[in-house]
Amino acid sequence: MLLISVAGLAADFERDVRPLLARKCFGCHGAGLQKSHLRLDRRADMLRGGESGIPAVVPGKSADSLLIRYVSGTDPKLVMPPAGPRLTAAEIALLKEWIDEGARWPGEAETVAAKADPRLAHWAFHAPGKPAVPATRDAAWVRNPIDAFVLSKLEAKGWRPAARATDGDLLRRMYLDITGLPPTIAEQDAFRGDFEELARELLARGSYGERWARHWLDVVRYGDTNGYERDEIKPQVWKFRDYVIRSFNSDKPFDRFVMEQLAGDELPDANAETLLATGYARLGPWDDEPADPAEDRFDQLDDVLNTTAQGFLGLTLACARCHNHKFEPLTTKDYYGMIAVFNGLERPRNGRTELDRPIGTWAEIDRFNEREKKIAGLREAAKAEWAAAAGVDVKKLSKEQAKAMAEALGKLPVEEEVARLKRETADLPRGYFMEERSATVKPTHILIRGKATSPGPEVEPSVPAVLAKTQPTFAFAGTRTSGRRLGLARWIASRENPLTARVIVNRVWQWHFGEGIVRTANDFGVMGDKPSHEALIDWLAVWFMDNGWSLKKLHALILGSNTYRMARTGNAAYAAADPENRLLWRMPYRRLEAEAILDSALAVSGKLNPAMYGEFVYPKMQKEALEGSSDPGKIWKPFEEEKASRRAIYYIVKRSLMVPLLEVLDLCDTARPAAKRQTTSVAPQALQLFNGDFMNRQAKYFAERLRREAQGDAARIERAYRLALARRPRAGEREAMLRFLRTGSLEEMCRVILNLNEFAYAN
Repeated sequence: MLLISVAGLAADFERDVRPLLARKCFGCHGAGLQKSHLRLDRRADMLRGGESGIPAVVPGKSADSLLIRYVSGTDPKLVMPPAGPRLTAAEIALLKEWIDEGARWPGEAETVAAKADPRLAHWAFHAPGKPAVPATRDAAWVRNPIDAFVLSKLEAKGWRPAARATDGDLLRRMYLDITGLPPTIAEQDAFRGDFEELARELLARGSYGERWARHWLDVVRYGDTNGYERDEIKPQVWKFRDYVIRSFNSDKPFDRFVMEQLAGDELPDANAETLLATGYARLGPWDDEPADPAEDRFDQLDDVLNTTAQGFLGLTLACARCHNHKFEPLTTKDYYGMIAVFNGLERPRNGRTELDRPIGTWAEIDRFNEREKKIAGLREAAKAEWAAAAGVDVKKLSKEQAKAMAEALGKLPVEEEVARLKRETADLPRGYFMEERSATVKPTHILIRGKATSPGPEVEPSVPAVLAKTQPTFAFAGTRTSGRRLGLARWIASRENPLTARVIVNRVWQWHFGEGIVRTANDFGVMGDKPSHEALIDWLAVWFMDNGWSLKKLHALILGSNTYRMARTGNAAYAAADPENRLLWRMPYRRLEAEAILDSALAVSGKLNPAMYGEFVYPKMQKEALEGSSDPGKIWKPFEEEKASRRAIYYIVKRSLMVPLLEVLDLCDTARPAAKRQTTSVAPQALQLFNGDFMNRQAKYFAERLRREAQGDAARIERAYRLALARRPRAGEREAMLRFLRTGSLEEMCRVILNLNEFAYAN
């Protein structure tokens, strides 16, 4: 058998190549058996590749072809064939020649026309149109288009929506929903039934941002520490939390919000705020001493990609790291194309120590860096001069010599020059974010089986092909960074992207109603939940973009609907047919999140510290929780009650030591993007809320407040109900509490009220 083609002539497939493949490959990768889902007896399958999603052969490029990599033994961990004689140098040369000449396969089409993939028709992968608002028989119930979409589905089943909630219930619902705090008695008394005006007023409060920023922080896996063994604090990371609060309060357009987090340093108007926003990429856990630094590097990139894909796009793209997605039309190439977008990012650090960076406009940062360079030069020159005069080596100073040098330098004119430079160019605030240090990014390779030690073909930056008819532009005129993230950000935040607007309006819907129209908020793919109201989510997505990507306008639309204003009244027949209330025949009954429960207790007790923004605070931690630490004083600062009585969004999120009351009340896992908080009912919740230190302290302060503000048991009971539940006690409740106070204390009564189901559930 001739194994080398005649010089200058193409390798003959039928004579040379097919027999070689048949002898060496078809036994494991042919018609009868396809190990690793790879088949090599058909050109189309060869070009498609196996479970890795990487083509076995790249026509014209033998160097990028996995077949050559494996048969030539360049990957010592995987040599083919696994048994029997290996390919000779001549056989390998033959395959290379055949591939470089185009991998021609007579009798089979040279191009692979992909069969129609039904997954490509999935509703979420195509740009939303704006459906017509459906007609309804009961036009009077329709306050805005949301109601028409909901009511039309109910009427199709012959159903009616629940009655409207009472004004009192709706008042408390809106306060807790928008601000996370119950209405005060003065606010209850002042309300005159205008819910549109109430919505505008609540959305204008700073407490709106504090409430809703926490929802977004769940999505972007916010934490104040790195996790892992040492769990060190991320320097200045709390400024990202404040950035989110301010963004919500200022009603920053969501498309701008997206671009700032993904590429705030690459925007034409980059400044201190947009640099803080890019801290998004650095929020996840970080191992400061990984066993395999190369693998850890890609794990960090995977964390950023996964958060971006799930958080903004509602896609489980990270499942394609090792092979094509098994259920979605997402390929390994799609995955690594997105990795290439982020591959220029570096984590500022000095060994195991995380570093922050100055923030400002680039001009301000350049001036500051130049000042620091001059100061460093002055001090190095002064050190060298002193060392020469003292006859010592500045690199080998004893402690005494170092002290003497510091004292001497402090008296030299150089420090006067340093002071002058600092007066001319002021210090800059600091921020916590990744950085790109060059416009040139090192090549990105597909990793065979997701392993950093097994690089495959090189890939260029790209977005998932199923979502883009043409790839966005990743070119960039700047010189500081590659501009790749800005290209991605502009595409994600564009109307051409079929997912972004749908995903965020679904999240807002979920945060108002407890469940999204798509109940898998991080997965809009084929395997995700089917929307309960597909036309409604598309209508909302287009409406949202048409209205400047304004979250506050979206809130106002939802709050103004009769769908939102329904009571939570049950209906046995409807519940039997639709136990999950997917058709929205009533307002869902749901528990408040942990933060809203704690904040409400502080507000009712009168101890809520309204201070906004700034560094995290340390709530009181049970000493038993600290006993396992070798240095309890280091991992948790002493309790200062006034500081710790701020809203729970300002509590430190320490990944290795969560606040027990938050954890037991279902705080999300901060290591990954959270689609939704779990809502559990377990015994430790009752134990913490009834016997725990926090609620008992608030009950004590609540009782003290009632003694100050009301006289007599009846008046105190009434005031307690109005403060905690925004209503007056019913006759039976008043009598029960009066009887209770004959033998029990006011503090105990307050503890009971703070533990009522109604206190932890919005009306």
